[in-house]
Amino acid sequence: MLNNTLFFKKSTLYTISSYANRINDEVKSGDIGYYHLIDTSLGLINESLSFILNKDHIKNIVLVGMGGSSCGVKALHGMLFNEKSNQRKLFILDNTSTHSFNTVLQEITLKESLFLIISKTGNTIEVISLFKLFIDHFKLSMQELKKYFVFITDKDSKLHQEGQDLGIKCFFIPANVGGRFSILSAVGVVPLCFCGYNVKALLEGAKACFEDFFIHKKDEILQKAYHYCTHKNANMNILFSYSDAFKGFNEWYIQLIAESLGKKQGYKRIGLTPIALIGARDQHSFLQLIMDGPKNKTVTFLKIKDSQKAPIIPDIHFKFLDSFSNKINLHELLNAQCDATMHALIAENLSVDLIELEKLDAWHAGYLMYYYELFTSTCAMMLGINAYDQPGVEVGKLILKNILNS
Repeated sequence: MLNNTLFFKKSTLYTISSYANRINDEVKSGDIGYYHLIDTSLGLINESLSFILNKDHIKNIVLVGMGGSSCGVKALHGMLFNEKSNQRKLFILDNTSTHSFNTVLQEITLKESLFLIISKTGNTIEVISLFKLFIDHFKLSMQELKKYFVFITDKDSKLHQEGQDLGIKCFFIPANVGGRFSILSAVGVVPLCFCGYNVKALLEGAKACFEDFFIHKKDEILQKAYHYCTHKNANMNILFSYSDAFKGFNEWYIQLIAESLGKKQGYKRIGLTPIALIGARDQHSFLQLIMDGPKNKTVTFLKIKDSQKAPIIPDIHFKFLDSFSNKINLHELLNAQCDATMHALIAENLSVDLIELEKLDAWHAGYLMYYYELFTSTCAMMLGINAYDQPGVEVGKLILKNILNS
């Protein structure tokens, strides 16, 4: 299971109940589709597995997407590194970087590769540019594209229309599901199924989070969102993740929070700035600022309880080096570092909470990602802003188009 411990005083149920009611209303309205992907995406599993069936020649899945079309998959790919049921490699191109593009080309051959072109709008400049580069590099004719490419997009988008014209298989993102909330849609389900991950368990974990929040009325998300959004001094939330497996998840967390909660409200600018760290490494850098710098930060610690596969640190004694009195394994050391850092910050009167996963598998990963989607929606409701648009990003896209067309 996932356990969330809050190290600050909870608010009264009366204070937060109206927000709970508004979240319930949002779910029932059907306007925001990510809430329902835990059920509606189940059919995508069979569709994805049927498509990839008997395509054993495919050794590489190359995902081309920006922002919400790649961050979530990168997060799960990192967390579930030990859970694959096949040997296919996943490559993610999420930037127009020549270095990354050329690196992928050096690792793959055309006949062993399937390219997933992902764009919700169907016209993302970076994604379409990389799509064109692959066509040109491999000298493919328009008739050959259906052998090597799959499109994931909105129904009736320009990319879908192009796919129909070229005979390319298309998987669809629901129109009412925003990009950064789309990990449990075709954006995540299709590539993860292709690469042999347990997507059914992923959706089951997410559904358990839904039920804990909406049916069992667990209030940790509401309490945490209210405390962090109404904090008098802190406008930054630090996610301190204790495992290198969370590197991709940290990137997804930053995109989700920053793009959802950084908004203008008239002349007022609102936002909860996300910062993501990896423990124990970043204890030796950023921690100094948290401990002794301005108290304008709240901190969430994330750790995995299971340590069965971790090697035991041998009981070797040196003349000058420190030695531990008890044999512990490497993961137990990591978690001890997490606990020590957390209690040091609590002693400094910082607002802190702890998320503990029993183990790192598809079920727990699904729960964790749905937890953060719910947390983000709840924060936006409490801040009085729209979590699901990104007007600031759109301005930059328009300027880019003008520059390219000039």
